[in-house]
Amino acid sequence: MLYDSLNHLSKSETFKNAVLKGIAPDKGLFFPRQIIPLKKKILNELSKLHIHEIAFEAIQQFIGNCIPKRKLKNIIEETLCFDFPLVKLDKDIYSLELFHGPTLAFKDVGARFMARCVEYFNEIENENITILVATSGDTGAAVADGFYNISGVNVVILYPKNKISIIQEKQMTTLGKNITALEVDGVFDDCQEMVKKAFLDPQIIQKIRLTSANSINVARWLPQMFYYFSGYVSASKFDLPINFSVPSGNFGNLCAGLIAKKLGLPINQFLACTNANDSVPRYLDSGIFQPNKTIQTISNAMDVGNPSNFIRIQKIFNNDIHKLKKNISGYSFSDSETKSHIKKTYKKSNYILDPHGAIGLLGLQKHSKIIQNETGIFLETAHPCKFSDIVESNINIKLDVPNKLNNIFKREKKSIKISNYSEVKEFLLKS
Repeated sequence: MLYDSLNHLSKSETFKNAVLKGIAPDKGLFFPRQIIPLKKKILNELSKLHIHEIAFEAIQQFIGNCIPKRKLKNIIEETLCFDFPLVKLDKDIYSLELFHGPTLAFKDVGARFMARCVEYFNEIENENITILVATSGDTGAAVADGFYNISGVNVVILYPKNKISIIQEKQMTTLGKNITALEVDGVFDDCQEMVKKAFLDPQIIQKIRLTSANSINVARWLPQMFYYFSGYVSASKFDLPINFSVPSGNFGNLCAGLIAKKLGLPINQFLACTNANDSVPRYLDSGIFQPNKTIQTISNAMDVGNPSNFIRIQKIFNNDIHKLKKNISGYSFSDSETKSHIKKTYKKSNYILDPHGAIGLLGLQKHSKIIQNETGIFLETAHPCKFSDIVESNINIKLDVPNKLNNIFKREKKSIKISNYSEVKEFLLKS
């Protein structure tokens, strides 16, 4: 499998090189040259297969010969070591819980998969690598956990100061060893722009072997398709068309779902649900992609004004907005609507939403009023305790913190304060 830059000015790369480079020299995102649908026999027998078998069949064409089959199967088993329960909330409405991994967020899947791929590549080449990543919340935590203490890998995480939850910050600033957190005086888009600049800075790339673990990296992005297969298998017994509602920030998650559909998974419709950062829903209405400056909200993992992965979504549909609109509907919701729905859902269903899942459910219910007799699945992307200050104030209960996070509040925060790209560059060159 070869990967091409979506800017079309760089040479094609193997999966391995695309992973280790992160972004193409021409600043474009890598995209697989072809997507071959799964054989009908496999698609017809999904319910009989273990999730590890399904994941292997889904991902192997994108890896090619870069990782031996036996090793790839081991990577998948170590990645998917927790469940994705499908929980019924209402008639034909279900929550697909993606927060049962080590950092309580959906990004554990992509981060764990990528970390193990990079570890394998490092074993072969025995050359140090630096993972440089920007985060609006959960990415940094998942990447820190996934790459923690891996030999030959240093991780540098940029996050926006005072714009992520306490737990998210603790998860990425208290590990130490090969994990360093840079606390940026700005918003997520500033962090992401600094990362992109570093990848194209000759002084940095001549000295440091650099890659990213954001969803711009194909090894972080593609394995997110796994839980769409899991959710579909769980819901297929309902014998209705299946819609997935995806809380969306940088749009890697939704894009992975679209890849699953390209592979033949019979998903009916995707709902792109956002907070006030509504670049994509506005595009679906107007046909004009016009990103705004990032707005800070209570659903901080979605605080992305200019989503990087949207260009991949456009590529999937060959920039045909009519085809795109047939497959994706867009909705955006305010903080007040989000808070109100957390309270309403708890009162009605005794189910505790986090702010991101609340937006996914809002979009699903709004869509269901228009289209009926379909199964709706929204992605509950993070454990509510990661946003306890918001959730607890709306439902008036104290949330339990899972045992795996019990000690996190006792650990000392260590971060380096950054205000501009020059300071990021100076840190990287000195480290």
